[in-house]
Amino acid sequence: MKHSVDVHVGKRIRHRRWTIGVTQQQLAEAVGIKFQQIQKYETGMNRVSASRLWDIAQALDVPVTYFFEGLAAEDAAAAPSDLLADREALQLVRAYYSIPEAQRRQIFELARVLSHAA
Repeated sequence: MKHSVDVHVGKRIRHRRWTIGVTQQQLAEAVGIKFQQIQKYETGMNRVSASRLWDIAQALDVPVTYFFEGLAAEDAAAAPSDLLADREALQLVRAYYSIPEAQRRQIFELARVLSHAA
C-alpha cells in the first residue's frame, strides 16, 4: 500500500523533473539507477531512501526539503499544487515562460480578460 508521504515526494520528483525538462532516463543515469526505479519513485510505489533522495536533489538542483514542500496542504481535499502535476498545465507554463517578456505580458492580459468573460 502506498504511503501518502511517498506519493507526495514522488509527485515532487516528477514535477521538478518536468519543470526542468529532464527525462526519467536522464535522471536515472544521473543518480546511477534504472529509469524503471524513477517511475516507481514518482508513483509512490517505492519509497525513496534518504541517500537516494539526496542524489536526486543534487541531480535536479533543489534542496532535499523541496520534496516535502506542501505536504501538509496535500492532506486538504483540493491542494492547489496539484495543478502543476498535470502534464498539459506544465507544458503550458514552460511554453509561456519561453516567450519574450513583453509578449508574455500581453498574453497574460488576454488570458485574464478571457477568463473573466467566460
